[in-house]
This record gives sequence, C-alpha cells and structure tokens, in this order.
Amino acid sequence: MSRERERTPSKAQQARRAARELAVQCLYQWQMTGKSMTTVEAEFRSQVADDDLEDHENWHKVMEIADLALFHELVHNVARFQPDLDAAIAPLLDRRLEELDAIERAILRLGAYELSRRLEVPYRVVINEGVELAKAFGATEGHKYVNGILDKLAGRLRSAEVTARRR
Repeated sequence: MSRERERTPSKAQQARRAARELAVQCLYQWQMTGKSMTTVEAEFRSQVADDDLEDHENWHKVMEIADLALFHELVHNVARFQPDLDAAIAPLLDRRLEELDAIERAILRLGAYELSRRLEVPYRVVINEGVELAKAFGATEGHKYVNGILDKLAGRLRSAEVTARRR
C-alpha cells in the first residue's frame, strides 16, 4: 500500500469525521441554549436548508458526507450520559469543567463518550479526532489541552488497550 493511500481517509472515515464535526457544533449549541437535545438536533439539521447561512455550501457538503446515524448517536448519547462523562473528565482538569471553553468542553465530552461507550473505536483514533476537532473549532492552543486530557482519560478507561499499545 502506498504512503499516499495510507494518508487518504476512506469514505467511511470521512463520514465519521464529518459526523464528529457536526456533533461538536451541535453539542456546543446544546450547551449554550440549554434546550433538549431533540430540539437542538432538529434546529441544527434544519439549518442546512437555510439559504441565509453564511457558509451554506460548505455546511451542505459536510451534511452530505456525514454519517448521520453516528451524528445522531453521538449527540443524543453525550447528552444522555453527560453526568457520567463529566464525572470521568472532572478529576483530570486543572479547573472546573464549567470554566472550560465551551467548544473544548463539547470535544472532551464527545471523546469521553467514545472512550467509555464506543469500544470498537481505538483509543488513539478518539484522541486524534479530538485533537483535530480542537484545531478546527477550539482556541489556538486548545488542541494541546484536549490531547492531554483525553490521553489521561484513555489511560483510566482503557488501560489494557493503552498498555498493550505502548509495549
């Protein structure tokens, strides 16, 4: 297999990445509005039909390639398990969870969900996706913080997988 082919994500990988991108944005909206996830998801999905949306073409493209079933699973289960996810994240932070940037909080919750509930996804993929999301949507150096927290969380939630990988 050529190096170029190795670096080019498959359609399935692109679909999962797009689902995570949408999920982070939807989780952010959910955190900021306090509305139910069902309401936020419906509003979020309807935005694709909004012709006044500044970046309508890009938004539509992401919605077209995204794994929408994964998107739905991610946003609803992060909302459903939010207390458990927060309890897993909080001891690893250098401040209160509420003091985190809202995007980074959404990314950490998403990563915590995947590490704890989507065991078929390798921990390194979860961390990498969190870092890439933080680079795309978070503060300038936020990806470093996200990387550190998700790495520590992986060590706690998937210690056997992490240990096996590091050998």
